[in-house]
Amino acid sequence: MNLKGIFTLILILSFLHPLNAGAKWGKTGHRTVGAIADQYLNTKAKREIKRLLDHESLAFVSTYADEIKSDKRYSKFYTWHYINMPLDADYEVSKQHPEGDLVSGIAYCKSVITDKNATDEDKAFYLRMLIHLIGDLHQPMHIGLEEDRGGNDFKVQWQFRDTNLHSVWDSKMIDDYGMSYMELAHNADHLSKAQIKAIQEGSVIDWVNETHILTREVYSSVTAGDNLRNDYMYRYFNVARKQIQIAGIRLAKTLNELF
Repeated sequence: MNLKGIFTLILILSFLHPLNAGAKWGKTGHRTVGAIADQYLNTKAKREIKRLLDHESLAFVSTYADEIKSDKRYSKFYTWHYINMPLDADYEVSKQHPEGDLVSGIAYCKSVITDKNATDEDKAFYLRMLIHLIGDLHQPMHIGLEEDRGGNDFKVQWQFRDTNLHSVWDSKMIDDYGMSYMELAHNADHLSKAQIKAIQEGSVIDWVNETHILTREVYSSVTAGDNLRNDYMYRYFNVARKQIQIAGIRLAKTLNELF
């Protein structure tokens, strides 16, 4: 098999491997979350984050939690990327995954980062994880149904090509828009101080329940097999863009409180 064939096989296997079942905002989405968060960090948080991350940016490390999925040593973190919830339930009354989920994963990251006895190496690792997980929390298909694995088994087409509903929200709309993460961050909506304060309010569980309202809408907006095209992009791309902006603002709020 030539190199091209080997590369193609690796790509196919990566989509079939169960560790990739819980996808995420694509790389562009996560990096945009990081770049937006950086705009709202206070001086102390910026200084300490720069030290722990050895001058790597929030955008640069935002995809780390997905990159380590291919390493079996980190398989215990896989379930941290999502929550499965019935559409008519809130997080508080839903069955939690015994191996952890977004809420418990975020809580654990915070506990290590604020632990005076934790090493800087551990703090840096869980800081990278936290940056990613706050982003995941705001992708509506990360709080989807167990039976279709958060939309991964909800088959649709995007611009006449076979895909799934999760992928549409992860990356298809964002990639089709054609902006880099810095362009998306720079062109985020202008918000008043009151709007920013309102976004920052609430707990992680409140944020989950809020995102889940959008999850219900996403499921109701599509029928399996639909060919999603420009009309869907027109209706929902700005929704995805706003979710990314909200995630960035809340990530900054979380980091400012931790540091």
